[in-house]
Amino acid sequence: MHKQSYEKVAIIGGGSWATALSKIISSNGQSLTWWMRDTKAVEHIRKFRHHPNYLQSVEFDLSKITLSTDLTTAVSESDLIILVVPAAYMDATLKGLSTAHFKGKIVFSAVKGIVPEFNAIPARYLHKSFNIPYENIGIICGPCHAEEVAMERLSYLTIACLDELKSNAVAFLLSNRYIRTTQSDDLFGTELSAILKNIYALAAGICSGLGYGDNFLSVLISNAIQEIERFIDVVSPVHRDTKTSAYLGDLLVTAYSNFSRNRTFGFMIGKGYSVANAQLEMKMVAEGYYATKSLVEINQKFKVEMPILEMVNSVIYQGIRPQEAVNNLSEKLT
Repeated sequence: MHKQSYEKVAIIGGGSWATALSKIISSNGQSLTWWMRDTKAVEHIRKFRHHPNYLQSVEFDLSKITLSTDLTTAVSESDLIILVVPAAYMDATLKGLSTAHFKGKIVFSAVKGIVPEFNAIPARYLHKSFNIPYENIGIICGPCHAEEVAMERLSYLTIACLDELKSNAVAFLLSNRYIRTTQSDDLFGTELSAILKNIYALAAGICSGLGYGDNFLSVLISNAIQEIERFIDVVSPVHRDTKTSAYLGDLLVTAYSNFSRNRTFGFMIGKGYSVANAQLEMKMVAEGYYATKSLVEINQKFKVEMPILEMVNSVIYQGIRPQEAVNNLSEKLT
């Protein structure tokens, strides 16, 4: 099979996952443009070769990286654009760009959230807002924590795109001795699953914060993967196996790992923090917070049975006490 490749790659975002992907791609020998909003962070990386705020142990080869705060130029001059900004800020970040800027571009999202202004997964948002064909849109999903990438611990990524040649090219770009890649054509299912698992990580954190143990959490997570499967099978009815790493694996690592910001956010809520105080305490965005409200609204159309989603929504947005909400949920789990 002919291998497609991309000479001009842009990473859009300045957080931990953008930092990890920049490390992977540049250490593989691929030149890239790395855009971020934070001018102080850009100046720091230029001077000291590491990010001042995320994965500080990673030292970058600046002969492979062009740092930029000019989004229009970064997008215009690239063939492949990898978006790694929080979904809650995606629309605001891309506001100044037009359909023309994305014409002929390949855009992969490494975002695990809903664009709240549109209640849209990133693929749908990119398609509707910039007229990018779905065949030119892909997703990079886990199970994979940025912190373990920084330590070069063996990790696995799933690259999903409707066009196999494009997923091949991105998989090749990201593969190395500590990153293994698999490919999928289930663009919508993997993206929705990646969003939902953040909500279930919130649920796991809430329960842990309340003092529930591993026995209960194992039941919660086994019910969560069933909930994911019910929802994505209704929204995007294609053949898939949700026991594979892009679905179940990503759910497990996000629900159980101490690196998971969504689990941490939920844990704080379970421990008695208010939502506002938990948000102030967190230095990174917990995508599940925004996704919960959007998914509840989206599910008003599909009417899938999703008791764990409803529990998280009742705690975060309706002010129900966590213990009461989990008690009610426990009667519905099997």
